[in-house]
Amino acid sequence: MALTKQEWLALEDKAYQMRRLLLDTCHWAGSGHIGGGNSVMDMLVILYHRYLNIKVEDPAWADRDRFILSKGHAGIAYAPVLVDKGFNDPEQLKTFNLTNSKMGIHLDSNKVVGVDASTGSLGHGLSIALGTGLAARVQGKNYKTYCIMGDGELDEGSNWEAAMAMAHFKVTNVISFVDRNHNMIDGNTEEIMALEPLADKWTAFGFEVKVIDGNNISQLADAIDFALANTGDKPVMIIADTVKGEGIDFIEGDYRWHYGAMAEENYEKSKESLARHYEARKARAEKEGK
Repeated sequence: MALTKQEWLALEDKAYQMRRLLLDTCHWAGSGHIGGGNSVMDMLVILYHRYLNIKVEDPAWADRDRFILSKGHAGIAYAPVLVDKGFNDPEQLKTFNLTNSKMGIHLDSNKVVGVDASTGSLGHGLSIALGTGLAARVQGKNYKTYCIMGDGELDEGSNWEAAMAMAHFKVTNVISFVDRNHNMIDGNTEEIMALEPLADKWTAFGFEVKVIDGNNISQLADAIDFALANTGDKPVMIIADTVKGEGIDFIEGDYRWHYGAMAEENYEKSKESLARHYEARKARAEKEGK
C-alpha cells in the first residue's frame, strides 16, 4: 500500500523525535555509536511504526513479527525506539551503558523488553533470522522476520554462510537490509575490505536485490512493500544506501564518529543540525508526497 503524504510526514516527525532521543541518550551516557545509530534510524522507525506486527502489551506473543538488529552496536538508536513504543521505562535511557543499567551498549534480550535477539558480536544476526524464518515454516506460522545488518559486518564470513542457506532453503519470510553507510570503525569500507559490487554479490548468492536511498522514508516503504509482495522463491535483500551520522552535519560521512563523546558544545550543535535536517526532510515529503 503506497505511502500517503500524511503518513510520510508523520514518519519524518517520528524519525526526528527518535534522532533527538538518540542524541539525548548519547549525551546522558557520555558517548555512544552515534554515527551508525543515525544512519539506521529511518529503517527502525518505518519498521516499528508501519510494518511490524507486534503487541506492546504482549512482547512474547508467539505470532509476532521478529526483528533482529544484527548491527548490535546501533543499540543506542534501537533503545529509544523501544522506549517510545512503550516496551521499556523512559528513565532507563538516562542510564544507557552505565554501571548496573539494564540497557548496555549492546541490548540484551534478557534485560530489555522487546528485543528478540542479543547481538553485537557482529556477523551472526542473519543466521538468527534464518533460524526464526525456518522456525515459522516448521510451526506453520505466518510471521515475518526483519534483519538489519551493517555493511562493515559483511566482512564476516558467517553472513555469507547464512545467505547461502537462506537462498537454498528459499526462506522468503525473512526480509533483510544492509545499512550501507560506507563506513566502519576504522575507515571507509572500500579501503578496509572492499564490498563492491555488493548488489551483484547478493544477487549471485540467490537474492532478489533492491538498492535504495535508505534515508528516504518513501523509498524504504516501497522496498518493504516489494519484499512483502514477493511471491517468488528468492529472499529479498534491501541495500539501503545511507549516510553515517545522518542529520548531524559535522559528523555525516565521517568514520571517526563510529563512536564518539557528546560534550556540551557538540550536543548543542547537534540539536541545531537535527532541526535543520528535519525541516529539509519535511519539505521533501511535502514536495514529493501524494
